Amino acid sequence: MLWSVAMGRRAVGVEMRGEPALGVHWNIREDVYHQLGLIDRMMLDTYGEAGIPRLADGRLFRLAETFYSPKTSGGNVAADEIVSSLVTDLHLVGAIEHLEFIDDRWVDGKPNRVIIRNDPPALPPEPDASKIRDDINAVLDGPSTFQTAASELLRLLRRYLEKIEEMDLARGLARPRVRLFLNHRVVEAEDDGFLDCGDGRKRIRIEQVRELDFRGRFARRRVPGTEIIDLGVPELFVVAEGFYSSDAERLGFEQHDVLVDHDDGRGPVVAQADYLAAFVEVLVDGRLRRRISSVFDDDGTEYWVRQLAVGHENDPEVGWILVQVPDFRTFDPVEEGVLPAGTDPNSPEYFATYQQLLYEYFIDQAAEILELPKAELAKIRMDYGPKLFSLVERIGDDARLAVNGVVAGDSFGNGHFLTSGGANTGMVGHSARVLRYWQDRDAGIHPEQAIRTLADAIKRDSEAWLNVSAVEFSQASPINFGAERIQEIADANGISVDARAATVDSSRRVRHSLLTLDYSDWRRLFVRGGRLHADQLPPLHPLHPAARDAEDAADTDANAEMGGTGALAR
Repeated sequence: MLWSVAMGRRAVGVEMRGEPALGVHWNIREDVYHQLGLIDRMMLDTYGEAGIPRLADGRLFRLAETFYSPKTSGGNVAADEIVSSLVTDLHLVGAIEHLEFIDDRWVDGKPNRVIIRNDPPALPPEPDASKIRDDINAVLDGPSTFQTAASELLRLLRRYLEKIEEMDLARGLARPRVRLFLNHRVVEAEDDGFLDCGDGRKRIRIEQVRELDFRGRFARRRVPGTEIIDLGVPELFVVAEGFYSSDAERLGFEQHDVLVDHDDGRGPVVAQADYLAAFVEVLVDGRLRRRISSVFDDDGTEYWVRQLAVGHENDPEVGWILVQVPDFRTFDPVEEGVLPAGTDPNSPEYFATYQQLLYEYFIDQAAEILELPKAELAKIRMDYGPKLFSLVERIGDDARLAVNGVVAGDSFGNGHFLTSGGANTGMVGHSARVLRYWQDRDAGIHPEQAIRTLADAIKRDSEAWLNVSAVEFSQASPINFGAERIQEIADANGISVDARAATVDSSRRVRHSLLTLDYSDWRRLFVRGGRLHADQLPPLHPLHPAARDAEDAADTDANAEMGGTGALAR
C-alpha cells in the first residue's frame, strides 16, 4: 500500500483482525530502512509537505526516522508512543550489537564447543536508496542489522496509512489516497466476494465481521445490520494473509510441500522442523544468539537441534526463545513412562503431563543457550508459551490469481524462519515488486505484462528464500554467516561443512496427533508468573554443558577423597 500511494495511486486495505497482532520479534536487514527512506522521499516529491502525515507534535511523520535514527536511541518503546509524540528520544527498532553462534555438536563421541562471534554490521548514517538490494539471495544471506517486535513495526506502517486517510477525509476529498477497512473480509458466500468480470478480472466485495473467541477458537461472523461494501474492480489486488490463505484458495491457488534431500539415502523428504517458542522476560538485549547441539535417541543415533535467542536493545522484557524439538521426541506421557499405559489421551491428567514434558524440555534447552541455571530460568516470568508448532516449507506454482490479482508473502511460499526470512522476503522483496509494477505502468507497459512480471518476481523471491534456508533443515551451516565463517566453524570442530544430521521422515512423526496446532495462539498470551530478569546474561562458558557436568563430577569426587565438599571446592 505504501509503495502504491508513494507512486501516486490510491490504495485500499482490508484487514480482518483489526490491529496487527503478530507476536514474534523480527531480525531486520538494513534494506528495510533504506526502503522506508525511499518512500519518505517519494511521498515528499509526489505530494509536498502538505500531503505528508504529521506526528502529534507537528513534525513530519518520516517513516525511516521513526524506524531508526542516529539521533535517537533504541529501547522499550511502542509505535503509538512515537506517533503520539509521548516519546521523542527513542526510535522503534533496536540495533543488533552481539552476533553469536555456538556449535555444541559432539566430536569423536565427546562434547565439544566452538563459539563464533561476528562483528555487528555498521549502522547506516542515513537512508540510501542505492543500498537497496534486488537479489533476495544476497539479502537473506547477509547479516541482520535491527530487531523489532513484528506487531510494532506493522503498527507504525499502519498508523502512517491511517493518518493519510484521516487528513484526506478531513479535507473532504472524494477520492482519498487511502481507505482502510478494519475488521472486514472478502464476502465468503460463494460467487459473492470475488465476482468474475468476464475477462478474468475480479470485482471485490467485502463485509464487516465481529471476532469471537468461541470455545477456545476464533470465529468470525458478519456484523448484523451491516451492508456489503463493493470495492469495484481494482487494477491490482494483492492477497497476503499468512501461511494459509482461504481467499487465495478460493481463487484456485494451491501450495505444495517443498522437498529436501538430506543425502541420507532416503531421497527428497518434506522440509519440516518442529519448535517450541516462548516469550520470556529476560534481558537478551541487542543480541542474536544461535546454537546447534547434539541430542541422542535411545539407540544412540545423533540428531542436531537448534536454539535461538532474540532480544531488543535496552529492553529487559523481550526474550524470544525458540528451541527445536528432535524428530524422535513425542512428549507422549505414556511412551515416556510418566503415565501408565491405557491413560485416556483426552483426560486432564494426560494433557497436563504432556504440557509439563514440553515445559521441562524447553527449560533444559533454553537454559543452555542463555547460560542461566534451570532453577533460575524457571522463576522468570513467561508471557507466552512454550508453544509447540511445526514449520513445513510450502510454495505455489504461480503467484498470479487473476488477470488483476496476485498472492504474496507467506501465502505464496514460506521457508525457514530462524533469521526472519519471511519478513525480509515480504518487505524487501514482494512488496517492493509492487513499486516496480507501477513504474512499469508509468513507462507505458500494458497491465497484462506488468502483472506477469510482478507474479514472476514474487515467485523468484520466495524460491530464493527456500534456497537460502534449505540448509537449516539438515546442515549445521547457519543462514547469513557467509562461506568464510562457515568454513571457520568446520575447521574448529573438524565436522565437514557438507555433513548432514540424522532426520526422521515427517510421515513417521507422531507428536502432531497429541495437540492440534493452532496458529491463532500467537494472539493469546499465556502467562507464567515470575520475576523480570534485568541483569545482563552471563558470559558464554568456554566448555560444552556436558563437559562442565563431567568436570564438576570429577571435582566433587576429588574433594570427597580429601574430606572436602564439591560445593566448597567450586
